[in-house]
Amino acid sequence: MSYTTDEMMTVAAARALRDGSACFVGIGQPSAAANLARRTHAPDLVLVYESGTLGAKPDRLPLSIGDGILAETADAVVSVPEIFNYWLQPGRIDVGFLGGAQIDRFGNINTTVIGGYAEPKVRLPGAGGAPEIATSCREVFVVMRHNPRAFVAAVDFVTSLGYGRDGEQRDALRPLGKGPTRVMTDLGVLEPDPDTHELTLTALNPGVEVEQVRAATGWELRLAEEITVQDPPTETELSTLRALKEAS
Repeated sequence: MSYTTDEMMTVAAARALRDGSACFVGIGQPSAAANLARRTHAPDLVLVYESGTLGAKPDRLPLSIGDGILAETADAVVSVPEIFNYWLQPGRIDVGFLGGAQIDRFGNINTTVIGGYAEPKVRLPGAGGAPEIATSCREVFVVMRHNPRAFVAAVDFVTSLGYGRDGEQRDALRPLGKGPTRVMTDLGVLEPDPDTHELTLTALNPGVEVEQVRAATGWELRLAEEITVQDPPTETELSTLRALKEAS
């Protein structure tokens, strides 16, 4: 079966989720990836949405975090403050998904402004719960389309902490979570170097060359010693993902 680059990115994100873990889910590709994982290799994945639903099991992709299907299929519905104060901030969530307008070589994410903060070129939606997800989830997966405007050497504003401006700030601040452990794009996968925390290309999507990823990255991209090529989506993964989208 043929597939799009976005479908490959969603499948890669789904494959990274472990059965039985608790996942803090956002709308869009993170929700598609989490629901795909739950319907394929991770049936006991616990989906937690910011609106207060724990263990949601929607039979279609929700249109927003306030979609009624999340509450209808959840194991429990709690208040938004409880989601953050009891579940997220104490480190009870295994994986959180994030995206953004910009990400830099140390995994810092910007969803606040493009340009200077006082007089920005573009004012973005802002932080929402992303800073808490970035610091409190045990690990963070980032899902973004790969291009030079999004993958920049240094973000214009640090909305959500990766490893800090110098790659060492996270260790100094010692938040609960490990930070971004995997960045999945429409070209491949980047992971932080264990010593410098700089994002490093570790895997390519099928049909993608290293030079394509380098050209789409706004810094001199480091390469892993061994770069793998991800398996293309299976027929089951594609048919399940498309069925979820068609039902929405």
